[in-house]
Amino acid sequence: MQSRCEWCGGDPLYIAYHDHEWGVPVHDDLRLFEFLLLEGAQAGLSWLTILKKRENYRRAFSGFDPQRIAVYSAGDVQRLMADAGIVRNRLKIESAINNARSVLGIIEEFGSFDRFLWRYVDYQPQQNAWRSLAEVPARTDLSDMLSKDLKKRGGNFVGSTICYAFMQAVGMVNDHVVECFRHDEVKVASR
Repeated sequence: MQSRCEWCGGDPLYIAYHDHEWGVPVHDDLRLFEFLLLEGAQAGLSWLTILKKRENYRRAFSGFDPQRIAVYSAGDVQRLMADAGIVRNRLKIESAINNARSVLGIIEEFGSFDRFLWRYVDYQPQQNAWRSLAEVPARTDLSDMLSKDLKKRGGNFVGSTICYAFMQAVGMVNDHVVECFRHDEVKVASR
């Protein structure tokens, strides 16, 4: 039996996410925005809750296309508030729309969301070697800086803890514990 990070538990959806996505470097702007939107939606909830609603989010939020989301109107907010397939929190919904606008500004300034984000780790994933889940931080100086930068550019629901979870998800940091079979696989894939 393969050893995994203990946070993924036994749920098949969580295991698939852990085994195939979490920590794998992402460089596609749409996928990066998808994770930013979902991490913001997750605030105060379990990641498994959001994973179970992911396809509903994809449908409700125009395939995570920031150009389409950035022009959402008050009517779209009402539509989303009535959608039982997503987390119906007005602040989180409005934040997703606001963050789409912020990301478009970042893309205009830097050429891509990818370039903006990955410069924080010198375009190479940070390789950590945690022995247990208890060692993994909830935030770091780097996530503090990213959070501050995103907020300065108009971002919402981008606190340091959310930013660190985002950085873990998109592979900017490899936080698989060293005993996890994915630690070395992600490390090799990052080269």
